This record gives sequence, C-alpha cells and structure tokens, in this order.
Amino acid sequence: MLSRLPRSLASSSKVAQRRFISTTTRRRSEALFAHRDTTYNNPKIPFEFNAENVKRAQAIIAKYPPQYKKAAVIPLLDLAQRQNNGWTSISAMNHVATVLEMPPMRVYEVATFYTMFNREPIGKNFVQVCTTTPCVLRGSTEILDTVCNELGGIKPGQTTKDGKFTVIEVECQGACSNAPMMVVGDDFYEDLTPATTKKILDAFSRGDKPKPGPQSGRLTSENSAGLTALTSKPYGPGEFCSPEFQ
Repeated sequence: MLSRLPRSLASSSKVAQRRFISTTTRRRSEALFAHRDTTYNNPKIPFEFNAENVKRAQAIIAKYPPQYKKAAVIPLLDLAQRQNNGWTSISAMNHVATVLEMPPMRVYEVATFYTMFNREPIGKNFVQVCTTTPCVLRGSTEILDTVCNELGGIKPGQTTKDGKFTVIEVECQGACSNAPMMVVGDDFYEDLTPATTKKILDAFSRGDKPKPGPQSGRLTSENSAGLTALTSKPYGPGEFCSPEFQ
C-alpha cells in the first residue's frame, strides 16, 4: 500500500496521480443565441399576423391534427419573417408561440437553430453566396469578393449603408451542378462569373429583378458541353413493348 512505501516513493506516486485540467481562451461567438432587448427588437414592439397572413396561418395549421399543431412552427416562423421585412424579431416569435399555444422557449429553440431565420434586420436584397466545396472549386471565392466589392467593400454579415443589400456566406444551397451560385431573396442565380454577378447586382440596385437561373445560357443543369448520353435510340426490351408503353 502507498502508506508503507518510503516517503520519497510515496511522494512521487502522488505526483504521478495528479490530474491537470487544461483551459482555453474564452472567445465570443459570432452569433448571439440569447436575446438581448434593443430599441428595435424587444417584446414591447407589437407584432401580429396581418389579415392575409392570418388566413395563410390557419390554412397551414389545418394540415396538422389539432394536438400536433405545434408542428407548424417552422412555416409560421417563415410567414412571420416575411411579414417582418425578412427577419424574425422576439415579438414575432412570441406571436407564433401564442398562435400555436406553445411555450415561447420552444419557438426560440427553433428560431435559433435554423439559419434560415434571421435574428437581425437585413437589407432589402438578401444575398447569400455559397462557398461550399463544389462552388469553391468553380470560383465562388471570386464571386464572394466581387459581391462585397460591388457593394461598397462590405464584408459578409454586413448591410450596405443605404439598406439595399445584406450579404452573407452560406453552406450548400443544393445547386452544385450549376456552381458557382448565389441566392438573392428566394431566387437562385447560377453559373456565375464576376461579370454576370456585377450585372445581377446592378439590376437589383436599379430596382429591377434580373432573370433567375443559370447565367451561362443553360436552361437548367444540363451538360454545358452538350449531351454525352442518351443521344441514340434506346435498346433492349423497350424495343419490343406494345405501342401504348413506348
């Protein structure tokens, strides 16, 4: 036993058993998940669905059994965000909780988890530039730089002084075949180059809405070099099917 060992050995054994706890420097997160009242975002600022959105909310809730209507929290938060100029305030979240008869905390948990809900006011045109691997491999870094430079040198996460644009860097938007791409509002702009990116931003600056989709002349996501498969008549059993199945 340790008590029967010589004092020198017992001392060294105690040192060997000592546990050291490492610590790291505390850093503030870029996103604040805990709400802090401000002059533009506090529970005293009233928010309710307008008449049109009341009907939409009722239609959404009707899709769920009464005992599970809280499942409509995501679409109702989206509805509230669209009415609230593109961002989700604490009052909007509280109203959704009231409509769905949920504890407000349950709504806060959803709103802070999903990045689609903006916790701060955004510009009129919300620009989301994808920088995930497929887009990076096809030049999304240059696209992001072009957007930021064209908007007066702002950085991702910032809004232009005139309030027309907010730009952020996002993960995959699901248009990998048309990389690089960005989303403005609800519309996808794909197959981008610095030149086409500038044209799109210029159009939005004038108050126009450029045509969404591929900016390279492609209709959707077909091979830009032309068809390389399914270019001939199919072979096999299909050749012998009756006419109604061909």
